Amino acid sequence: MSTFILIQISQDSGSFYPYSEYSNVRKITVIQTKGEMKKNLPMTKPLKTTPHAGPFLKWAGGKTQLLRQLSLRLPPEIKNGEITRYVEPFVGGGAMFFYLHRRFPFTHSTIFDANEELILIWRVIKKSPKKLVYELELLESAYTSKSNEDKERFYYHVRDSFNKKKPEIHFHTYDAEWVTRAAQSIFLNHTCFNGLFRMNRKGEFNVPFGRYRNPRILNKGNLDDVAALLKTTTILSGDFTRCKKFVDTTTFVYLDPPYRPLNDTSSFTTYSKDGFSDTDQRRLAGFFKELDKKGAKIMLSNSDPRNENPHDSFFDDLYAGYTIERVPAKRIINCNGARRGEINELIITNYR
Repeated sequence: MSTFILIQISQDSGSFYPYSEYSNVRKITVIQTKGEMKKNLPMTKPLKTTPHAGPFLKWAGGKTQLLRQLSLRLPPEIKNGEITRYVEPFVGGGAMFFYLHRRFPFTHSTIFDANEELILIWRVIKKSPKKLVYELELLESAYTSKSNEDKERFYYHVRDSFNKKKPEIHFHTYDAEWVTRAAQSIFLNHTCFNGLFRMNRKGEFNVPFGRYRNPRILNKGNLDDVAALLKTTTILSGDFTRCKKFVDTTTFVYLDPPYRPLNDTSSFTTYSKDGFSDTDQRRLAGFFKELDKKGAKIMLSNSDPRNENPHDSFFDDLYAGYTIERVPAKRIINCNGARRGEINELIITNYR
C-alpha cells in the first residue's frame, strides 16, 4: 500500500502539495505520513525553468524579432524532455538562450562566443553579480546627474578608459579588473548609438555616443535572475568548433553566426575583431554536418542573400539536403532608416 505524503512549502504559505509535485524546494517538512510521522526530509532540487531572466545587453542583430519563427521550429524532443542539454556557440546577447530557458528545464547549458569582451561580461555576472551591480550603480549615478552635454563627455571618457585598459586585461584569468570592465561594457552598450557592441580591428570599442533621454543602465533584478540561471551554465570563449565535445544525442544546438552581409553597406559581422568571412561560413557548414553525425538536433539562422540577388544560392548549396526555410523578419540595424523593413531570413535545421 503506497503512502501519500503532504508537504508544506513554507510556514507562511499555507499551501500543501502532493510529494510528487514539489518544486523549488531544497528541504521540505513532512506534515503527514502513514503513522503521523514528522521529520525533515532533504530533497534534490528538481529541474526548473527561469521565468524572468532576459538579455542584459542591447544587441544589434539579436534574435528577439525572430523568436516566434524559431520557436515554431523547435524539435519536439525539447518539449517531451528527451533533449536535456543546450549548446549555443555564438551566444551574443543571449535572446534565444533566455527564451528557451524561460520555457524548458535543461539540465545543463554551454555557451560560447569568439568575442572575449562579451564572454567576460557573462562570466562576471555568473561569478560576481553583487560587485557588478555596485559598479553599475556608480556609473549610473554619475551619468544621470550630468547635463546632456556633460553626459556625452562622460561617455567618451569611459570609452577611452575602456580602450586604454584593454592591454592590461587578462581575458583567461579572472580578477577584480573584470568587474569594472564588465560594468563599463554594459554602460557603453546602453548609452551608445543604436545599442551596438562593435569592435574595430584593434579590438577597441568604437561606437559613438547615443542621445537617449533616459537609458536604463542598471537592471538589478534581471542581473540577479541571469546569475541564478548561469549556475548551471558553462561559459567559454573561442571558436565555434570548441563546442563539439559538449554535444551528444540529448543536445539541442542553436547556431547564430554573424550574418553574411546582404550588400556592401549592411555588414555588422565585426562583433569580434576577426570578423566572419565566407570562408568561415563554409567552415561552419562543414561543422554543422559533423554535429549532425553526432545525433544532435541543430538549428541555424542566417541572412538570405536572395533578398538582394534572387540567383544567389550560397546557403542553399552549403546546406543542400537539410531543411531550409525562408521566414519574414525586420531589418532594424541599417543606419539608413529608409532601408529598414521586412526581409527574409533563413532557418536551417537537420530535422523536419
